[in-house]
Amino acid sequence: MKLVPFLDIKQLSVEFQTRNGVVCAIEDVTLQLAKGEVLGIVGESGSGKSVTAYSVIGLLDDAGSPVSGSATFDGIPLTSASESILRDLRGREISMIFQNPRSALNPIRPVGLQIEDVLLRHGRATPQTAKAKAIEMLDKVKIVDPPGRYGSYPYELSGGMCQRVGIAIALSCDPRLLIADEPTTGLDVTTQQVTMDLIRSLTEERYMAVVLITHDLGMAAKYCDRIVVMEKGRVVETATVEALFSDPQQAYTKKLIAASPGPRSTLAELTPGDDGVSCPAIKPGGCSEETSASRRNILEVVSIVKEFPAHHKFTGLLPWSQGDKEPAPFRAVDNISFKLKFGESLGLVGESGCGKSTISNIIMRLMDPTSGDVIFDGHNIATYPAESFAQRPERQKIQMVFQDSTDCLNPRYSAHNCIAEPLKRLLGLRCRSEIRSKVEVLAQRVGLPIELLDRFPHQLSGGQKARVGIARAIAVDPLLLVLDEPTSALDVSVQAVVLQLLDRLKRDFGMSYIFVSHDLNVVRLLCEKVIVMNRGRIVESGQTETVLRHPSDPYTQRLIEAIPHLDPPEPRTFVD
Repeated sequence: MKLVPFLDIKQLSVEFQTRNGVVCAIEDVTLQLAKGEVLGIVGESGSGKSVTAYSVIGLLDDAGSPVSGSATFDGIPLTSASESILRDLRGREISMIFQNPRSALNPIRPVGLQIEDVLLRHGRATPQTAKAKAIEMLDKVKIVDPPGRYGSYPYELSGGMCQRVGIAIALSCDPRLLIADEPTTGLDVTTQQVTMDLIRSLTEERYMAVVLITHDLGMAAKYCDRIVVMEKGRVVETATVEALFSDPQQAYTKKLIAASPGPRSTLAELTPGDDGVSCPAIKPGGCSEETSASRRNILEVVSIVKEFPAHHKFTGLLPWSQGDKEPAPFRAVDNISFKLKFGESLGLVGESGCGKSTISNIIMRLMDPTSGDVIFDGHNIATYPAESFAQRPERQKIQMVFQDSTDCLNPRYSAHNCIAEPLKRLLGLRCRSEIRSKVEVLAQRVGLPIELLDRFPHQLSGGQKARVGIARAIAVDPLLLVLDEPTSALDVSVQAVVLQLLDRLKRDFGMSYIFVSHDLNVVRLLCEKVIVMNRGRIVESGQTETVLRHPSDPYTQRLIEAIPHLDPPEPRTFVD
């Protein structure tokens, strides 16, 4: 394979000015990318993957700047280019899929118009054709009902749907270079497959070059031609996919591969990160050994239905005339029932928009059901209005780890203060030294370095912010932990730390979990039972091993077949 550098990065170093002085984010990074090639960049959170991409296209924040080295795109110098040149290249020649889809989208503008904005700005459509082109792009990334979703706002869409809108925006102008920063973090496995197949096919059809930043080694093995492994801001190994997975040269690369869960992995076999698991335990907060051993139900969800109006007076999601009959409401959750015992883990899986997060929000009392009951520890908490549940004692016993680690953290709070908040509000702690001690223990338990506690969310990587959210959720020792994609933003070694931590908490303290995830391998590792949902209904449920090894429903079979594995496909041949 002969490579003609299309993107050429040479000895690039980037520094950030912080409160504690200058931090070198990447150092002497060198890599090349050919036309028609998919180059994967893998490594743990904070290794410099995203900083490398952002520095190339001039999207570093004010605190960061390249200090040495260069980057060129098709002969155009990028690191020394003016902002006007970069602005013209971004979106037209070079597009980026951002890691956090909600932050990348304008919250007060319909998603269809946001696609139109890019098309019109770069001359890829006329005012007369822009809407049709935008709907076509929504259809390409498998958004359900593209004409209807054209007028939707980001807050009306699931995290996975927002990610697909971001992908549609990035691909709308047929870029020659696509930088995909964790492009499928919020997507279910089938949509992940569709999206990556689309990106790969466009790479081949249009001779587009792709930089794929990911912590999913299975995806990198399936879709990349070469892989760059980064550790602590440096490139430690570069190889073809076949060579990397068959004969990795560096110990760090071997550790990442060993930490990746497969269809037959066990938690004990996963290699955790260097920080996190050997930590002092926090005294359990409520589930006694006797209660846990009795295995009575901690949660009963009974015939839950949740409907949303099809027409919204402000957004006009589905416009209708006053003379017409008002359209029927959208049923997001349709008669769902299940039980969860003390100390048990239940996985909720299914494609984006199937109702998993809606069920989680109802259980957390962040949303009222249309009908049905939620019996938690003997109390029907569905009778308590969602807006008043925060003041009830049950709030301490149910905690949640949210999918979007950026939006759920207060940007004005340091990581320490984010974790300390429930200790103050729910446990009433006031002693600063006691709070600091507990926060540091919690940080260690989730693999968050102590020195990062004084940083603010914008100074943390996506994986580091996810760890702050997990530490905050377990701070008050809840009986039930609702985890909405808790490891989707984590690199594989830290994911292993978190999974082993959650497993130990469940075994030692009798904590119960509802684990919402797109990653079926992760669900299999942590959950005794699994529920498969499709379009608001349960299509299959049972013991996890039974359901995932011998699925009876065709929908479950499709989910399992779409899981990427570490076995790379046949290599492609490149020509000049």
